Amino acid sequence: MAGQLSLERKDGFFVMKKKVIASVVAGVCCMTLAACGGAAGTTPETKEAETTESAVESAASEEVTTAAESTSASEAVEGSDVDYIKGKGTLVVGITDFEPMDYKDASGNWIGFDADLANKVGEDLGVKVEFVEIDWDNKILELNNKSIDCVWNGMTLTDEVKTSMECTNAYCNNAQVVVVPADKAEQYKDKESVKDLTFAVEAGSAGEEAAKTEGFKTTPVTAQSDTLLEVKSGTSDAAIIDLLMAGAMIGEGTSYADLAHTVELNSEQYGIGCRKGSDLAKFINDELKKFNDDGSLKQTAEKYGVQAALIEQK
Repeated sequence: MAGQLSLERKDGFFVMKKKVIASVVAGVCCMTLAACGGAAGTTPETKEAETTESAVESAASEEVTTAAESTSASEAVEGSDVDYIKGKGTLVVGITDFEPMDYKDASGNWIGFDADLANKVGEDLGVKVEFVEIDWDNKILELNNKSIDCVWNGMTLTDEVKTSMECTNAYCNNAQVVVVPADKAEQYKDKESVKDLTFAVEAGSAGEEAAKTEGFKTTPVTAQSDTLLEVKSGTSDAAIIDLLMAGAMIGEGTSYADLAHTVELNSEQYGIGCRKGSDLAKFINDELKKFNDDGSLKQTAEKYGVQAALIEQK
Protein backbone atom coordinates (compact mmCIF):
# COMPACT_ATOMS: atom_id res chain seq x y z
CA MET A 1 0.00 0.00 0.00
CA ALA A 2 1.27 3.46 -0.91
CA GLY A 3 2.11 5.56 2.19
CA GLN A 4 2.31 4.55 5.83
CA LEU A 5 -0.61 5.10 8.19
CA SER A 6 0.20 7.86 10.67
CA LEU A 7 -1.75 8.02 13.92
CA GLU A 8 -1.95 11.10 16.11
CA ARG A 9 -3.13 10.83 19.71
CA LYS A 10 -5.76 13.54 20.41
CA ASP A 11 -7.71 13.83 23.69
CA GLY A 12 -7.32 10.11 24.41
CA PHE A 13 -8.20 8.96 20.81
CA PHE A 14 -6.12 8.09 17.77
CA VAL A 15 -6.82 10.20 14.66
CA MET A 16 -5.48 9.37 11.16
CA LYS A 17 -3.83 12.22 9.30
CA LYS A 18 -5.93 13.71 6.50
CA LYS A 19 -3.39 13.03 3.69
CA VAL A 20 -3.09 9.35 4.60
CA ILE A 21 -6.88 8.89 4.71
CA ALA A 22 -7.12 10.45 1.25
CA SER A 23 -4.47 8.03 -0.07
CA VAL A 24 -6.32 5.03 1.33
CA VAL A 25 -9.61 6.18 -0.19
CA ALA A 26 -7.89 6.77 -3.57
CA GLY A 27 -6.61 3.22 -3.44
CA VAL A 28 -10.11 1.92 -2.79
CA CYS A 29 -11.36 3.89 -5.82
CA CYS A 30 -8.70 2.34 -8.09
CA MET A 31 -9.57 -1.15 -6.90
CA THR A 32 -13.24 -0.50 -7.62
CA LEU A 33 -12.51 0.68 -11.18
CA ALA A 34 -10.30 -2.35 -11.84
CA ALA A 35 -13.06 -4.66 -10.68
CA CYS A 36 -15.37 -3.06 -13.22
CA GLY A 37 -12.93 -3.73 -16.08
CA GLY A 38 -11.62 -0.17 -16.17
CA ALA A 39 -14.70 1.08 -18.02
CA ALA A 40 -14.88 4.81 -18.59
CA GLY A 41 -17.67 6.92 -17.13
CA THR A 42 -19.29 7.21 -13.76
CA THR A 43 -20.68 4.13 -12.03
CA PRO A 44 -22.57 3.77 -8.72
CA GLU A 45 -19.37 2.41 -7.19
CA THR A 46 -17.25 5.40 -8.21
CA LYS A 47 -19.91 7.79 -6.98
CA GLU A 48 -19.90 6.06 -3.62
CA ALA A 49 -16.10 6.20 -3.43
CA GLU A 50 -16.07 9.88 -4.32
CA THR A 51 -18.71 10.60 -1.67
CA THR A 52 -16.72 8.66 0.93
CA GLU A 53 -13.50 10.51 0.07
CA SER A 54 -15.25 13.87 0.31
CA ALA A 55 -16.77 13.00 3.70
CA VAL A 56 -13.43 11.79 5.09
CA GLU A 57 -11.62 14.92 3.88
CA SER A 58 -14.31 17.11 5.46
CA ALA A 59 -14.06 15.26 8.77
CA ALA A 60 -10.26 15.52 8.72
CA SER A 61 -10.47 19.24 8.02
CA GLU A 62 -12.88 19.72 10.95
CA GLU A 63 -10.54 17.73 13.21
CA VAL A 64 -7.60 19.96 12.29
CA THR A 65 -9.68 23.10 12.91
CA THR A 66 -10.88 21.81 16.28
CA ALA A 67 -7.30 20.99 17.30
CA ALA A 68 -6.20 24.52 16.39
CA GLU A 69 -9.06 26.07 18.35
CA SER A 70 -8.28 23.87 21.36
CA THR A 71 -4.61 24.89 21.27
CA SER A 72 -5.58 28.56 21.05
CA ALA A 73 -7.93 28.27 24.05
CA SER A 74 -5.26 26.44 26.07
CA GLU A 75 -2.72 29.16 25.37
CA ALA A 76 -5.23 31.84 26.46
CA VAL A 77 -5.83 30.02 29.76
CA GLU A 78 -2.11 29.80 30.49
CA GLY A 79 -1.45 33.39 29.48
CA SER A 80 -4.32 35.34 31.02
CA ASP A 81 -7.05 34.62 33.53
CA VAL A 82 -9.03 37.57 32.16
CA ASP A 83 -8.98 36.05 28.66
CA TYR A 84 -9.83 32.63 30.13
CA ILE A 85 -12.89 34.07 31.90
CA LYS A 86 -14.01 35.98 28.82
CA GLY A 87 -13.56 32.84 26.74
CA LYS A 88 -15.79 30.70 28.91
CA GLY A 89 -18.26 33.55 29.44
CA THR A 90 -18.52 33.16 33.22
CA LEU A 91 -16.85 34.69 36.27
CA VAL A 92 -17.19 32.12 39.08
CA VAL A 93 -17.06 33.78 42.51
CA GLY A 94 -16.40 31.70 45.63
CA ILE A 95 -18.45 32.85 48.64
CA THR A 96 -20.12 31.89 51.89
CA ASP A 97 -23.43 33.17 53.29
CA PHE A 98 -22.11 36.34 54.91
CA GLU A 99 -24.41 39.31 55.35
CA PRO A 100 -23.86 42.16 54.43
CA MET A 101 -21.25 41.02 51.89
CA ASP A 102 -22.88 38.01 50.16
CA TYR A 103 -26.33 36.68 51.04
CA LYS A 104 -29.62 35.73 49.36
CA ASP A 105 -32.70 37.92 49.00
CA ALA A 106 -36.28 36.67 49.25
CA SER A 107 -36.12 35.47 45.63
CA GLY A 108 -32.98 33.44 46.20
CA ASN A 109 -30.66 35.83 44.36
CA TRP A 110 -27.23 36.64 45.77
CA ILE A 111 -26.96 40.24 46.92
CA GLY A 112 -24.69 42.21 49.25
CA PHE A 113 -21.86 44.70 49.02
CA ASP A 114 -19.40 42.18 47.56
CA ALA A 115 -22.01 40.47 45.36
CA ASP A 116 -23.12 43.77 43.81
CA LEU A 117 -19.53 44.79 43.08
CA ALA A 118 -18.76 41.39 41.55
CA ASN A 119 -21.78 41.77 39.26
CA LYS A 120 -20.54 45.20 38.15
CA VAL A 121 -17.13 43.72 37.31
CA GLY A 122 -18.83 40.88 35.41
CA GLU A 123 -20.73 43.44 33.32
CA ASP A 124 -17.49 45.17 32.36
CA LEU A 125 -15.90 41.83 31.49
CA GLY A 126 -18.94 41.02 29.35
CA VAL A 127 -19.61 37.75 31.20
CA LYS A 128 -22.19 36.19 33.49
CA VAL A 129 -21.36 36.06 37.21
CA GLU A 130 -21.95 32.77 39.03
CA PHE A 131 -21.80 32.63 42.83
CA VAL A 132 -20.70 29.32 44.34
CA GLU A 133 -20.79 28.55 48.06
CA ILE A 134 -17.51 27.00 49.16
CA ASP A 135 -16.01 25.43 52.24
CA TRP A 136 -14.02 28.41 53.50
CA ASP A 137 -11.23 26.16 54.73
CA ASN A 138 -10.70 24.95 51.13
CA LYS A 139 -10.77 28.33 49.36
CA ILE A 140 -7.16 28.13 48.13
CA LEU A 141 -7.67 24.61 46.79
CA GLU A 142 -10.88 25.70 45.01
CA LEU A 143 -8.97 28.52 43.28
CA ASN A 144 -6.07 26.34 42.18
CA ASN A 145 -8.43 23.66 40.84
CA LYS A 146 -10.25 26.37 38.84
CA SER A 147 -13.55 25.46 40.50
CA ILE A 148 -13.79 29.20 41.11
CA ASP A 149 -12.06 32.24 39.60
CA CYS A 150 -11.84 34.43 42.71
CA VAL A 151 -12.76 34.61 46.39
CA TRP A 152 -14.89 37.72 47.00
CA ASN A 153 -16.49 37.36 50.39
CA GLY A 154 -15.17 39.80 52.98
CA MET A 155 -11.86 37.97 53.00
CA THR A 156 -9.26 39.13 55.50
CA LEU A 157 -5.83 39.69 54.01
CA THR A 158 -3.92 37.34 56.30
CA ASP A 159 -0.31 36.32 55.65
CA GLU A 160 -1.49 32.91 54.42
CA VAL A 161 -3.95 34.46 51.98
CA LYS A 162 -1.41 36.94 50.60
CA THR A 163 1.18 34.19 50.17
CA SER A 164 -1.20 31.74 48.45
CA MET A 165 -3.28 34.10 46.28
CA GLU A 166 -2.90 37.07 43.97
CA CYS A 167 -4.79 39.64 46.04
CA THR A 168 -6.32 42.98 45.19
CA ASN A 169 -5.76 46.15 47.15
CA ALA A 170 -7.62 46.33 50.46
CA TYR A 171 -11.08 47.88 50.06
CA CYS A 172 -12.66 47.62 53.54
CA ASN A 173 -11.50 47.87 57.15
CA ASN A 174 -12.67 45.23 59.60
CA ALA A 175 -12.03 43.66 63.01
CA GLN A 176 -12.67 40.32 64.68
CA VAL A 177 -15.14 40.74 67.54
CA VAL A 178 -16.52 38.62 70.38
CA VAL A 179 -20.27 37.94 70.30
CA VAL A 180 -22.09 36.89 73.50
CA PRO A 181 -25.68 36.79 74.76
CA ALA A 182 -26.85 40.39 75.20
CA ASP A 183 -27.83 39.82 78.83
CA LYS A 184 -24.22 38.83 79.63
CA ALA A 185 -22.46 41.53 77.61
CA GLU A 186 -21.58 43.59 80.69
CA GLN A 187 -19.53 40.69 82.05
CA TYR A 188 -17.26 40.55 79.00
CA LYS A 189 -15.52 43.85 78.28
CA ASP A 190 -11.91 42.81 77.64
CA LYS A 191 -9.78 39.84 76.58
CA GLU A 192 -9.06 38.80 80.14
CA SER A 193 -12.76 38.44 80.95
CA VAL A 194 -13.46 36.12 77.98
CA LYS A 195 -10.36 33.91 78.12
CA ASP A 196 -12.16 30.95 79.73
CA LEU A 197 -15.11 30.89 77.30
CA THR A 198 -15.60 28.37 74.50
CA PHE A 199 -15.80 30.12 71.12
CA ALA A 200 -17.60 29.04 67.95
CA VAL A 201 -15.47 30.03 64.93
CA GLU A 202 -15.63 29.47 61.20
CA ALA A 203 -12.99 26.92 60.17
CA GLY A 204 -10.15 28.54 58.25
CA SER A 205 -11.33 32.07 59.04
CA ALA A 206 -9.62 35.14 60.47
CA GLY A 207 -11.81 34.60 63.54
CA GLU A 208 -10.30 31.18 64.10
CA GLU A 209 -6.83 32.63 63.66
CA ALA A 210 -7.57 35.41 66.18
CA ALA A 211 -8.81 32.83 68.70
CA LYS A 212 -5.65 30.75 68.29
CA THR A 213 -3.52 33.86 68.74
CA GLU A 214 -5.26 34.55 72.06
CA GLY A 215 -5.13 30.90 73.15
CA PHE A 216 -8.94 30.54 73.28
CA LYS A 217 -10.74 27.21 73.24
CA THR A 218 -12.69 26.88 69.96
CA THR A 219 -15.41 24.86 68.24
CA PRO A 220 -14.97 25.08 64.43
CA VAL A 221 -18.12 25.30 62.28
CA THR A 222 -18.72 25.60 58.54
CA ALA A 223 -19.76 29.28 58.22
CA GLN A 224 -19.68 32.48 60.26
CA SER A 225 -23.48 32.52 60.34
CA ASP A 226 -23.38 29.11 62.05
CA THR A 227 -21.35 30.55 64.92
CA LEU A 228 -24.31 32.75 65.86
CA LEU A 229 -26.60 29.73 65.99
CA GLU A 230 -24.11 28.08 68.34
CA VAL A 231 -24.28 31.00 70.77
CA LYS A 232 -28.04 31.44 70.50
CA SER A 233 -28.62 27.75 71.23
CA GLY A 234 -26.13 27.77 74.11
CA THR A 235 -23.84 25.20 72.47
CA SER A 236 -20.96 27.68 72.67
CA ASP A 237 -20.38 30.49 75.17
CA ALA A 238 -19.41 33.01 72.52
CA ALA A 239 -18.50 33.48 68.87
CA ILE A 240 -15.81 35.36 67.01
CA ILE A 241 -16.96 36.95 63.75
CA ASP A 242 -16.26 39.93 61.50
CA LEU A 243 -17.29 43.33 62.82
CA LEU A 244 -19.13 44.09 59.57
CA MET A 245 -21.16 40.92 59.93
CA ALA A 246 -21.92 41.67 63.58
CA GLY A 247 -23.20 45.10 62.58
CA ALA A 248 -25.60 43.59 60.06
CA MET A 249 -26.75 40.39 61.75
CA ILE A 250 -27.01 40.89 65.51
CA GLY A 251 -28.80 43.34 67.80
CA GLU A 252 -32.10 45.15 67.59
CA GLY A 253 -34.09 44.59 64.41
CA THR A 254 -32.22 41.42 63.38
CA SER A 255 -32.80 37.69 63.75
CA TYR A 256 -30.32 37.74 66.65
CA ALA A 257 -31.67 40.58 68.75
CA ASP A 258 -30.60 38.69 71.89
CA LEU A 259 -26.88 38.77 70.95
CA ALA A 260 -24.32 41.59 71.25
CA HIS A 261 -20.68 42.12 70.32
CA THR A 262 -18.20 43.36 72.88
CA VAL A 263 -14.42 42.92 72.63
CA GLU A 264 -12.56 43.79 69.41
CA LEU A 265 -9.63 41.38 69.17
CA ASN A 266 -7.74 43.01 66.29
CA SER A 267 -7.95 45.25 63.25
CA GLU A 268 -7.69 43.99 59.67
CA GLN A 269 -8.56 44.65 56.04
CA TYR A 270 -10.56 42.91 53.31
CA GLY A 271 -9.30 42.04 49.84
CA ILE A 272 -10.30 39.87 46.89
CA GLY A 273 -8.26 36.76 46.12
CA CYS A 274 -7.40 35.34 42.69
CA ARG A 275 -5.10 32.56 41.51
CA LYS A 276 -1.42 33.24 42.17
CA GLY A 277 -0.03 35.25 39.26
CA SER A 278 -3.49 36.00 37.83
CA ASP A 279 -4.06 39.24 35.91
CA LEU A 280 -7.64 39.27 37.23
CA ALA A 281 -6.47 40.93 40.45
CA LYS A 282 -5.15 43.95 38.54
CA PHE A 283 -8.33 44.10 36.46
CA ILE A 284 -10.44 44.21 39.66
CA ASN A 285 -8.13 46.85 41.16
CA ASP A 286 -8.73 49.04 38.10
CA GLU A 287 -12.46 48.44 38.41
CA LEU A 288 -12.54 49.39 42.11
CA LYS A 289 -10.63 52.57 41.29
CA LYS A 290 -13.20 53.39 38.62
CA PHE A 291 -16.10 52.72 41.02
CA ASN A 292 -14.37 54.88 43.64
CA ASP A 293 -14.00 57.77 41.20
CA ASP A 294 -17.54 57.63 39.79
CA GLY A 295 -19.11 57.37 43.27
CA SER A 296 -20.72 53.95 42.75
CA LEU A 297 -18.44 52.28 45.32
CA LYS A 298 -19.67 54.59 48.08
CA GLN A 299 -23.25 54.33 46.85
CA THR A 300 -23.14 50.54 47.01
CA ALA A 301 -21.53 50.65 50.47
CA GLU A 302 -24.29 52.94 51.76
CA LYS A 303 -26.90 50.52 50.41
CA TYR A 304 -25.55 47.83 52.76
CA GLY A 305 -24.44 50.03 55.65
CA VAL A 306 -20.70 49.49 55.31
CA GLN A 307 -19.65 52.97 54.14
CA ALA A 308 -17.75 53.70 57.36
CA ALA A 309 -15.45 50.76 56.62
CA LEU A 310 -14.56 51.77 53.05
CA ILE A 311 -10.93 52.30 52.08
CA GLU A 312 -10.37 54.88 49.35
CA GLN A 313 -9.10 53.35 46.11
CA LYS A 314 -6.17 55.24 44.58
